[in-house]
Formats: sequence, structure tokens, C-alpha cells
Amino acid sequence: MNIALLLEMAAQAAPDRVGIVCDGKRWTYGELDQAARGACELIRASGATHVALLDESSEAAVIALFGAALAGVPYCPLNYRLADADLGALLGRIAPALLVGDSERAQRLSPDGGHTLYPRSEFTLAAIEAVPCGDCEYDSGEGVAIQLFTSGTTAAPKAAILNHSNLVSYILGTVDFACADECEATLVSVPPYHIAGIAALASSIYAQRRIVLLPAFAPEDWLKLVDAEKVSNAFVVPTMLGRIIHAMDKGVQADVASLKAIAYGGGKMPLELIRRALELFPDTGFTNAYGLTETSSTIALLGPEDHRRAHASANPAEQARLASVGKPLPTIELEIRDEAGRVLPVGEAGEIYVRGDQVSGQYRERSALDAEGWFPTRDAGYLDSEGYLFLSGRADDVIVRGGENISPGEIEDVLLTHPAIADAAAVAVPSLEWGEAVGIAVVVRGGFERPGEDELKELIRSRLRSSRVPDRIIYAATLPYNEMGKLLRRAVKAMLAA
Repeated sequence: MNIALLLEMAAQAAPDRVGIVCDGKRWTYGELDQAARGACELIRASGATHVALLDESSEAAVIALFGAALAGVPYCPLNYRLADADLGALLGRIAPALLVGDSERAQRLSPDGGHTLYPRSEFTLAAIEAVPCGDCEYDSGEGVAIQLFTSGTTAAPKAAILNHSNLVSYILGTVDFACADECEATLVSVPPYHIAGIAALASSIYAQRRIVLLPAFAPEDWLKLVDAEKVSNAFVVPTMLGRIIHAMDKGVQADVASLKAIAYGGGKMPLELIRRALELFPDTGFTNAYGLTETSSTIALLGPEDHRRAHASANPAEQARLASVGKPLPTIELEIRDEAGRVLPVGEAGEIYVRGDQVSGQYRERSALDAEGWFPTRDAGYLDSEGYLFLSGRADDVIVRGGENISPGEIEDVLLTHPAIADAAAVAVPSLEWGEAVGIAVVVRGGFERPGEDELKELIRSRLRSSRVPDRIIYAATLPYNEMGKLLRRAVKAMLAA
């Protein structure tokens, strides 16, 4: 099944229902489907091997996504925040592409790529005016639907690929067709080059929910759109939610009573932040969605009832689950394995492996799946006795001190219990004695006196073993995160080394 069928079904069932709202403009599902079919003709005529997006979210992104699917060409949204040298290299790897968005930059960085370039407005107009040559005979589902480049911090970015069958499996396993009332709207503010943004579009279209796009996130604009469009659903990353709550605490006024559900993911959610959110939005259901690009988005969920139960519970085990990512989806198999590949029992931390129809685990360069179809996520974690999954960070981020594996997350969680600490990061630092030792960077909360190093060390020693006590501590104004709210640990290591 091709992902284009998701939009086609929505357009046939409710052609006049509004599908997209962006910058005050409204597009019905019928108009989007017709424009996607026009885009299909443009793509086929161009001879492009990829459809690239170098732009913020807009209706053009939706039209390009489904136009590419109809044309049987991979859709490849690019990170427009990349440096010129990095972006130019990626443009070379997808040449010749039909590119939508910043055509001037693309021409400057890849003048010999043979690309067909369209500024956003020109692409949208051309797609509307193009005359489809009958029904599109699109790929059955085994072809590549999406190609996303990984961040590539130590080597050239890998090209992760998702087949139509992977994405459709995820959508059909998590969303009921046309399940949304016409009044429901979802606010999408994550970048279009992230799997969360693509999954939000596809799942909302299949549900026939109105999609409100916020191209450039600002908490004030987010709150204004919730109020104006009576948004019922939203997806945010932890840093976004933190800024929204900060704005509300500072007095930004907005009617958020329409918000029935907020999903979050993409990075670690501080316990203090989600607890404050549960208090500030008492009638909103919160969902923690854990997933990866290679798994077509979400593979585990901590649902609204889990949040409220953990928040209200006096049972320490239940309280702790507020820091988990919930349970695997019914369509996902999940195991925790050690370095030798052995499956670990409940409570023991190791690397998370997953398997299921939505799991691609494929790159243009190679396959990461083992012989039995299991994908190593490179995330570390463990399962508790009730099947709740707890993340310990990236497997590569584990601090190995004298042969003992130490999770940065356990140290960070303890530091964040200190009333003066607003943010914290633990990373490995070189040690002549132990090979690696613990280094921490902390951000002091405004209005509080900076706690001394001895105080922080004693806090960690009192909660954890002495091996977790840091050898080095620095105080920072902020910690480095990417736009999806993921802590950049290599940047923290550089701060500690400086």
C-alpha cells in the first residue's frame, strides 16, 4: 500500500473538509489531493530521482510528500539549518532532484547537480495548474517513500530509508480511518525534516483531522494558534513544552481549554517539567511517544492514564513510571540485550532491539537488521516488572569507569532534584586512573545561589554509589540542544574539555 492512498482516501471521504491551515490559508483534502496529483506530473517530467524539501513547514511540504509518493520517487526533506558545506554534500548525494524551497541556496551550493528548482509559491502554483494525465499507477508499497539523512556527528550522515509498507504499517497500527470529528485540529510545530513531523502529517490526514502548521516555533505563536484554531491535539519536544510553560507562567494569556491531547518526544523530558505540565493542563491527556527515524516514528507509548496515575500515586514504583516511555506498541517486539547479544532479564539495562513491520532498519549504504529482522536502536534502557520501558541514553553515551557501566541519566535525575539546578548533563571525561570518569555540566536556576561542587558531589554520593561522583563540574548558562530537544553530549564534552 502506497502512502498516497492515505490522502486519496481522505479526499474521497471528505473532499471539502479543511486539511491544512498555514499562515492563514486553508486547503481542503480535495484541493491537496488534486495538487499532489499535479505535483506527480511535475516530478515525472523532471526526471528527478528524489524530491527534496529545503524549507519550513507549509502546504508545499504536504503536496511534495504525496506527489513524490504518486510519482514513485523518494521524498527527502533536508535540514535547512545545516552549514553550507554539509548541505552541499547532501544535495550532491540526491542529484538530480526536484527541490522545493530555497532554490537560490540550492543553486549556489550544487550548481552542477542537474536539479529542478522551485521556490515554494512557484511549486504550489505549478502543481495546482498541472493537468494530471489520468490515474497515477503508484508503487504497491515496497518502494522507498522517505529518505532522511541522519545527523552524522562523527562521519558522513547515513541515508535512512523508509518504504511505503513501513509507514503504512505504522499508520494502520495506530490510527483509525476518519476517526476525528470535523472540529478537531492538530498543531504541528516540529521541523518537516524530522520523522515526527512526517508521521504527524500522515496520521492526521488518515484520521481526517485538520492540521495547523506553525513553520517557526515560538511559544507565544503556539499559544495564539491553539486559541485561534481551537486546537485539540499537539506534538511538542521537551524544550518546546518548557518554553510554552515558561511563557504561561510569565503571564502570556491564551485559551487552551480546547487542548485534549499533547504528545511529546524527541528528547528526555525532565520530571519537574512534565509534573508542572500536568498541573497547568489538568484536562489534557499527555502521551510520551518514543521512536526513531528507522522505525517510522513511535514504537512505545506512555499514555494519558499512565501519566495521571504515576503523578498521583504514593507508590514509588508507579511514580517512577512518569520517567519511562511506556510500553511497546502491540505491533512491536522489543528486547533488551547485552554486548554479547544475550537477552537480559527485567531490570537489567542493555541495548534496545526492536522488530516489526514498521521497522525499516535500512540505509542506502547498508542494512542494520540482523538475520532475524531485529534492529539495534543504539539506545540503552531496561524494562520493569510491568513492561514499562526506561531509557538510559544512547548506548554510545554510557560512561565506562574502570569497567563499570554508568548511565548518564541516573546522575542527571539526581542533580535535577536539587532546587537550584535547572538543567544538568553527565558525560564521560578522560581519566588516567579509570579510563573514563564522570563530568557534569549544570545550569543554575534564576534567583538561586549557585550550589558548591562539594554539595553537588555529596548529593550524588548520597543517592548513588561513589563511582557516580563527578571528577569535574562546570557551571553553564545553558546546555546545548538540537531543535528536537536532544542534548548534544559531544558539545558538553567539549565544554568540559575547554
